[in-house]
Amino acid sequence: MWSKYFVLVQDAIGELMSQKLRTFLTLLGMIFGVGAVIAMLNIGEGAEKEALKLIDSMGVNNIIVNTAQFPGEELSEIREESLGLSMGDVEAALATLPFVDGFSASRAIRIHDIYSDYAKSNAQVLGVTTSYFEHGNLQLEAGRFLNQDDEAAIAQNAVLGADTASELFEDAGFSAEQMLGEYVKVNHVWLRVVGVLAPPQGSKNEFQGVKIGGDRYRIFIPLSSSLQKFASEFLASELDSFKLSIVKETDPIIAAKAIDSLLKLRHGGLQDYALVIPAALLEQQKQTQQIFNIVMACVAGISLLVGGIGIMNIMLANVMERTKEIGLLRAVGATQDDIRMQFIAESFTISVMGGLLGIFFGLLLSEIIGFYSGWAVSWSIPAIFLSLSICMIVGVGFGVFPAIKASKLNPIDALHSD
Repeated sequence: MWSKYFVLVQDAIGELMSQKLRTFLTLLGMIFGVGAVIAMLNIGEGAEKEALKLIDSMGVNNIIVNTAQFPGEELSEIREESLGLSMGDVEAALATLPFVDGFSASRAIRIHDIYSDYAKSNAQVLGVTTSYFEHGNLQLEAGRFLNQDDEAAIAQNAVLGADTASELFEDAGFSAEQMLGEYVKVNHVWLRVVGVLAPPQGSKNEFQGVKIGGDRYRIFIPLSSSLQKFASEFLASELDSFKLSIVKETDPIIAAKAIDSLLKLRHGGLQDYALVIPAALLEQQKQTQQIFNIVMACVAGISLLVGGIGIMNIMLANVMERTKEIGLLRAVGATQDDIRMQFIAESFTISVMGGLLGIFFGLLLSEIIGFYSGWAVSWSIPAIFLSLSICMIVGVGFGVFPAIKASKLNPIDALHSD
């Protein structure tokens, strides 16, 4: 049985190769169609993975509260009613909202100079609570994170982001381990390096318009040290940002509304803060990605449709050119099923050839798009099989009509045709 199909495919390849130019032009439609499907799915898969990495850095079970920015005169009026974000807000949330089970907080320091014995830097310096690193899903390259002893002792210790560490110690040729114990001066304070962060997985610093992922170019010190040893800006709040982790069973949107109500009560009804809900951003990203996939699928579908029409065209042309051959085959005993199978085998073969070449083109196209656009690209094995399957279905589907037409030719009329 299988030998029969093998012979059919072999004969189909020979027939198609006898018309190389026509076959190649027909293949182009399938190549572009399959290539478009694979490129679209690869880019979509890469975007989804990138979004998951970014949302993971924010914490899908976190609600982020940031200080809102205001002009000087407006800020002075706001400070008459609200002191801005503070540890009091965090403590109130922990005490009154049962779904809040943890927190982290940070405070940015105004910088004049940052340098080591080997180089200077323009990195951002943050005073953070010890839970900041866990909430940000940050990983260590060497050393340790800041701990409660550092916080209690108002220690002059620091953890360096990956890019900051490279900038300050690259000229010295230090590895991450060799940086431990070195000193970095921030403004007038010398800080001892106790840890170096590993480079983050994501390549973007922004997600759905929210700035994230800048930890690679930061220096982290205990929050107590930032409050006690560095001057605050005029009218600045105690904290610039804090994250509240919520239990998994809680709806993030409902949790955010409760947090917003609490903060309004504590801030005199003023909205001098901004809430960021990572779970909502992820949902928005999924909707955007879904629209993108639908649009690209329509474009790819049109390309495959054009390729299918091309296959039908070449098969109809073959039927017309090989009318005498069909009549001769019928005269020597070939059945209508034999004729149908012969032409379907040819359309199947050309669709498989187009699909395989289209896979190569699609992978190449997605890498080129990713390289020049900076988009993340991830190869998807299911996408490859899906594209090839659709290609074969389209090819065979559009080859059925010419095959039926060929099988129904009258043998006598076919033999007498010019």
